Amino acid sequence: MEPLAPKILNHAKALPEGTPVCAKELLHLGERSAVDQALCRLASTGALMRVGRGLYALPVQGKFGTRAPAVPKLMEGLANLQGETIVPSGAASANSLGLTTQVPIKSVYLTSGRTRKLQLGKQEVELRHAPPWQLVLPGRIAGEVVRALAWMGPSECPEALRTLSTRLPAAQLQEAASARGRLPTWLAKGLSSWAGSHA
Repeated sequence: MEPLAPKILNHAKALPEGTPVCAKELLHLGERSAVDQALCRLASTGALMRVGRGLYALPVQGKFGTRAPAVPKLMEGLANLQGETIVPSGAASANSLGLTTQVPIKSVYLTSGRTRKLQLGKQEVELRHAPPWQLVLPGRIAGEVVRALAWMGPSECPEALRTLSTRLPAAQLQEAASARGRLPTWLAKGLSSWAGSHA
């Protein structure tokens, strides 16, 4: 019978980049204690990376050697694995939308799950529990707009919306405005004013 560690490694290799591996997903291969031991052994040899408590990922082989999986891919895989909503932080959203040139020093994501830290090689990724309104429209530019505006705050919101009006299709801002019933009053008001002037 094939040893457990190679089976786990083959399973991990068949997954898309960044898909996390945890013992509960591998119980079809062996008993829980044996799976835990095999995962620890694979991590100690570098065949798998331990990214968090009970959470592992397959390193990516590139032309310059081995690297950690891309953070967005790991976040996507983690969201699917654990049934969480995980989205980039407001600071990251503001940067990607060109509202600030300030690049976040560390990777921060907002989550419907618990606050915790993951380690991808030398990079630390922080997951911060956030209220449901900050997690609206996951995977959508409109959601990035909401998070960016929330990060910028009430005083910056009108100017940020004017800037976004010149950079994004109106449909994406309309989609952000469609979520205003779930947003804080100041943010809902800002989006309503924009929607009213672009009706």
